Formats: sequence, structure tokens, C-alpha cells
Amino acid sequence: MANSKKTSSDVAKQAAATLRDPNASAIAKSFAGSALAQASTGKQTSAAMEAKASKALQSEKYSDDTKSLAGSVLSQSDKNR
Repeated sequence: MANSKKTSSDVAKQAAATLRDPNASAIAKSFAGSALAQASTGKQTSAAMEAKASKALQSEKYSDDTKSLAGSVLSQSDKNR
């Protein structure tokens, strides 16, 4: 099923900056890649990525930037799951 939601341009810019940042964590880069994939395509967040994003949002160990990307990824998930 195609996703009707798209990553906003602000979040896409944040995601691109995260992917270029050599100090960004692997999980932040994972969320950034997912967010960018959803910026201009009908791709939808996978169940595995939904679970990672949900856990990241509930954890205090992740930065606000990582949580912002996780929130974007999660907001574009399949609501039927």
C-alpha cells in the first residue's frame, strides 16, 4: 500500500544533515535514511523500523534530533498494524 504522507522539507534537511554527520549514531542515520526514503516516494515505514522508532521515542538515551527523526518515521507507519 502506498503511503500518502511525506517527510516534510525541514525533516528531510535534518535527515540529510544527519547522514552527512560523521558523529551521528547508527540509529539516527537509520531513521534519517528511512525519513528521506519517504520524502518523495510512496514508501511506508516497515514494521521493524516502527518498533525501533517507538523504542527510541520512549528512551531517554537518545537526542532530540534522533527522536525527531524517529517521530517522523513513526508518523508514516501503517496504521493497520
